[in-house]
Amino acid sequence: MLQQTVPAGPKPAEFTAWVISDGTIGMEIQSIGLARTIGVEPVVKRVAPRLPWRALPARLWAFPFLSLGPDSDPLEPPWPDLVIGTGRVAAALSSAVRNASGGKTFTVQMQAPHLPPDRFDLIVVPEHDGYTAPNAVATLGSMHRITEERLDEARASWAPSFAHLRRPLVVAVIGGSNRRYRLEVEDATALGRQLAGLARNHGLAVTPSRRTGKPQEQAIAKALAMTDAYVWDGSGDNPYIGLLSLADAIVVTSDSTNMATEALATGKPVHIAHLPGTPGKFGVFHKLLESRGYTRPFQGHIESWTYAPPNDTERVAEIVRERLLQRAPGRM
Repeated sequence: MLQQTVPAGPKPAEFTAWVISDGTIGMEIQSIGLARTIGVEPVVKRVAPRLPWRALPARLWAFPFLSLGPDSDPLEPPWPDLVIGTGRVAAALSSAVRNASGGKTFTVQMQAPHLPPDRFDLIVVPEHDGYTAPNAVATLGSMHRITEERLDEARASWAPSFAHLRRPLVVAVIGGSNRRYRLEVEDATALGRQLAGLARNHGLAVTPSRRTGKPQEQAIAKALAMTDAYVWDGSGDNPYIGLLSLADAIVVTSDSTNMATEALATGKPVHIAHLPGTPGKFGVFHKLLESRGYTRPFQGHIESWTYAPPNDTERVAEIVRERLLQRAPGRM
């Protein structure tokens, strides 16, 4: 354990940390999930660059701090011990924080930065991106917030609310249209009918996402109207983590690496419902998952298999913890 190699000095929770986010919720969740797995509670700095910066590649941002628009959180001293950023905007600003701190801020960039890699301490990229650099760590999926402890807590909290659902329980996590996939109303209807077939012999709970869209949600609910399936309507507390914890099997649409990775963290059988579109790197990602025995395509029925859940988030967190603790004696 790292605590044995560094017997004295600060513990991870004593370090200050920022997550720099452009407000994209999926990216922000990844960064927060990594920070909390490291053992730090980050301050989230949401930024919105103004023109001309937001129209320019990050490599052309000569003075990144000047890019911040009036709706941005301030990036100013005291500089944190750790910065985690995801995406192009965060890359330029995280690198600027590292420079302003004189290199004292340890900078983790999630996703390829489109900047020289030596402007960051660690770069975390999905394996399907094909990115390489001396300070890069490849992961199978995305960083996430799902841990055994969180699943246990969610199971205890949500079990009474869903005790009426039959077993085995299938949980369907529905995404939506993006640059690579589409979920039109007719696609949602077709998926809903497939899920309705499952509901004949399984308990079924469906949780849409922010991207699903009201017409698509209504199409799925209509297809399930003659079943006893539960469909979250967006009201009240989000049952997502609770349903993952209670599921016997999970169906996830193909449009989100986050959703697939979080589902795999449960160790339950995960079926991928492939949406229409041009998958690109998503397709490479799903082929990797399937070829390594993690997932299977959803074809209207549920299969059973086992696997050891990927532990990328903890693996990356351990690297960052070790680096922070190595720096600790001289960090102030």
